Amino acid sequence: MGSGSLSGEEALVLREDRFFDPDPAVRRIACELYAGTRNLPIVSPHGHVDPGLLSDNLPWPDATTLLITPDHYLHRLLYARGVPLEALGVARRDGTPVESDPRRVWRLFAEHYYLFRATPSAAWLEHELYELFGVRQRLGAESADRIFDQIGEQLRSPEFHPRALYRRFNIEVLATTDAPSDSLEHHAAIAASAWGGRVIPTFRPDNVFRLASPEWAHAVAALGSGIDGWESLLQALERRRGFFKQHGATATDHAVLEPYTEQVRPEEAERLFRLGQTGSATSEDQRRFEGALLLEMARMSVADGLVMQLHAGAFRNHNQQLFERFGPDRGGDVPLATEWSHNIRPLLNAFGNDGRLTLILFTLDESAYSRELAPLAGHYPAVRLGSPWWFHDSIEGMLRFRESTSETAGIYKTVGFNDDTRAFCSIPARHDLSRRVDANWLARLVSRHSIGMADAHAMARALAYDLAREAYRLGA
Repeated sequence: MGSGSLSGEEALVLREDRFFDPDPAVRRIACELYAGTRNLPIVSPHGHVDPGLLSDNLPWPDATTLLITPDHYLHRLLYARGVPLEALGVARRDGTPVESDPRRVWRLFAEHYYLFRATPSAAWLEHELYELFGVRQRLGAESADRIFDQIGEQLRSPEFHPRALYRRFNIEVLATTDAPSDSLEHHAAIAASAWGGRVIPTFRPDNVFRLASPEWAHAVAALGSGIDGWESLLQALERRRGFFKQHGATATDHAVLEPYTEQVRPEEAERLFRLGQTGSATSEDQRRFEGALLLEMARMSVADGLVMQLHAGAFRNHNQQLFERFGPDRGGDVPLATEWSHNIRPLLNAFGNDGRLTLILFTLDESAYSRELAPLAGHYPAVRLGSPWWFHDSIEGMLRFRESTSETAGIYKTVGFNDDTRAFCSIPARHDLSRRVDANWLARLVSRHSIGMADAHAMARALAYDLAREAYRLGA
């Protein structure tokens, strides 16, 4: 047992006014605002849930598979405290055996659960345990087996199958994130079924952007035959975007180290393409290729109406040893300082004034909120600000975002909340936390007479529901 672990069993109690201001006047207003948004449908326009989960509708076998296996937020902090990923059942690339007993993984997690005190992961998980599974004991070494069995028993019920939980969570639409060459068979199966849930793909062609990667040629070939140059690549991307739209997509997504954009002459773009073909492209070649493709993605979005999301500032797979053993998305992302104004100016000069484009900008560099992003969103018609992401989708992180951007851009140049999760059952917990944080922020404004209650109620609804539907064009 870790030195910070619970001794004995403690009750798990979730207060109705949790996360609200201790000032009674502010708390009372926050409770009223939250009451008006807590039961609104969930719009989840950006996430990483496997669509096969809802296509196959198979039950989860146990609490570990449901709550721990898909959640790299949990893996990251446990690993940082010396818990091997192998002990958490995370598969290795080389096939070396890892822990396969879900109960042992759950026990290990419970013994280290104290590490998550005062983190958003604890807030989300305790919401799931309490609201979804009726758990009333704090998770720890002594309660681990009892809670594991309690969850396992409920997971066997049809009421806890994925599609049933989708309805229980009151999800209106769920967007997944998909490779550009994906067959979208799961989305097609869901659409053809009698179920009626709305699960839509998102076009994410990052692998086609990474010109210097050994996998680039394979990623390009997967788009279709006959791609032998820059122009045929663009044509293939346009076809694939059209295919995604046919399956309900309303958005694209692009993850880059820096939001660099450049207007490249066709002959130069062709030269860069050839470097990728021969495997001789450098990181600087890739930077220029990505910059040119981002401009092309904006041009295509003007033409086909797909919303364009741009995530910048994440140094992916920083831990090389971990990446080599386990692959990507294992919690090794690190935020970087990010410059926006110069980097994205070519794209905004080309398309930022065009009302047909919606460009949603996300950053891990919080210092850019007030310095660059809010002024850009407060000027260019095409620009919206994405919600706090990865390290900053926390109570204080969301408050910092509101305080840094709202006075310059207003809330109506933001897009509400994105849960950005692979962990399906955390979706309602994350949206609930966001609605509480926004209610509390608005309550502070009301208490200072900056806004009235009527405006606060309208703003609370917009942040919880309306803005995401509008920005991502999900009304149809």
